[in-house]
Amino acid sequence: MTDGPRPNRWARMLIQIAELVAKTSDPISHRATAAAVLHHKVPGVSWTGFYMLRQGDLMVDAYQGPVACLLLERHLGVCWAAIDQRETVIVADVEKFPGHIPCDGRTRSEIVVPLFGPDGKPIGVLDVDSHRADHFDDVDREGFESITRMLESRWNR
Repeated sequence: MTDGPRPNRWARMLIQIAELVAKTSDPISHRATAAAVLHHKVPGVSWTGFYMLRQGDLMVDAYQGPVACLLLERHLGVCWAAIDQRETVIVADVEKFPGHIPCDGRTRSEIVVPLFGPDGKPIGVLDVDSHRADHFDDVDREGFESITRMLESRWNR
């Protein structure tokens, strides 16, 4: 991460979440805690949460924000793009993203980070939305990825 206040804020959030999740080995508690911290500490987000792969489907998991889509149609939308491409996807304008799934019609931009199991296969995603277009950038990508990698290291021991 580059120097400056935003990367420093991301570093502090990483430390805070790591300290909180160290208190339990339960991945669901980890996801709930991470979603809560990120939702309340990342400015401008409207929805923060996880979708986890269950029997080949992406199902909603721990989140903060308005009611979410419970099940995402396979291989459509930003969440599935992150799974299928095995990399973080940042969308500046969701209305221009082919196959976007509008769980909240007010969402304008999105970042989705894939999560990987001990075998290196995708197990889910961290999905964060904003009502502002072009809200997420590479500093956010690095921050969200650092937090997901920390969570994976706890789960994949």
